Amino acid sequence: MRLFALKMLFGDAAKFYGILLGLGFATLLISQQSSIFVGLMSRTFGFITDTPQADIWIADPDQRYLDDNKALRTTAVQRIRGIEGLDWAVPLFKGLIMVQLPDGQRQMSQVIGIDDASLIAGPSRMLQGSLDDLRRSDGIIVDERACRREFMVKRPPEGGAPRPLRVGDILELNEMRAEVVGICKATQTFQSQPVVYTTYNRAIQFAPPNRRLTSMILASPEPGQDIDRLCATIRERTGLAAFPTDDFRNKTLNYWMSETGIPINFGTSIILGFVVGVAVAGQTFYNFTLDNLKYFGAMKAMGATTPRLLAMVSLQAATVAVLGFGLGIGVTSLFGLTIPGDRLAFRMTWHIPLIAASAVVLICVGSAALGMYKVLRLDPAEVFKG
Repeated sequence: MRLFALKMLFGDAAKFYGILLGLGFATLLISQQSSIFVGLMSRTFGFITDTPQADIWIADPDQRYLDDNKALRTTAVQRIRGIEGLDWAVPLFKGLIMVQLPDGQRQMSQVIGIDDASLIAGPSRMLQGSLDDLRRSDGIIVDERACRREFMVKRPPEGGAPRPLRVGDILELNEMRAEVVGICKATQTFQSQPVVYTTYNRAIQFAPPNRRLTSMILASPEPGQDIDRLCATIRERTGLAAFPTDDFRNKTLNYWMSETGIPINFGTSIILGFVVGVAVAGQTFYNFTLDNLKYFGAMKAMGATTPRLLAMVSLQAATVAVLGFGLGIGVTSLFGLTIPGDRLAFRMTWHIPLIAASAVVLICVGSAALGMYKVLRLDPAEVFKG
């Protein structure tokens, strides 16, 4: 009976491929949009992920998320260092500064100034040079993605074809000299500007004059100290906001989730994928069952039990569910592997295939249940009428 059920399914090629493509497209739309959404949201706290040394992030009380820079006075660092229980506290500069390339092009860039002594918050993945090279005069480190794209030197001073920015090139940041001493690979952030690393004191020289130049303060507690209690002490004694790393990451994520239309836009696409599956695959499978009622009626007249007939419908539904899901998730995975990560945010976690599979199962169970209802109410005598 199982073999006969599969022959019924594969024998109607038009409906079989219609169901398969409907489920595959629904899986593709749900998993692809979910992966892009997760990848995009993970970029909002990419810099936090790249800075594992910091256990506490200290910022202005009105700062709503990571990139909502509300600078602090430079004296805030000394106030934080005076709090008992902290192992270290270092300033961080994070701001937009105009960069001029060797060929005269100008590009607004995200400049990150890290502590001169410890180099905490520096890039962890160096492709050329080393982090210690930042201590050289006028040294900066540039993200390799920017070297290939925004910092592509189209008219090299030495002549020749356009080339990526490289170690040894001289740039101007806010009309001040800077030398590329290293190339790094940083996690791409939500903002699209190129990323440039330098030391904190050099960064505040590049930045326009201002009494408030410290974007945030990074800190770590002494061994055995309770981070939450220490953050509460910092808030009480300085009036500044202090967050454990996980809380600051969640605060940033919650802002983009609740204050922007991104979740609604992607959620609409995901729901549309489910609707497509119901409209195409579900309806087609239901029609397939109706078209084969005469066969079910004949088998019922020959003594096939109702549970056996329902098992045949279940087998057909399970078969198209597995094949359709496999087709959709395979195309999605291929899409994620072929599209460069610096051009499209794509991150498929284990939750996404599970969600897509649940949607496919729901579609198939619903359409199969309707078909089973028809089979249960089927009168074998109707097969022989006419």
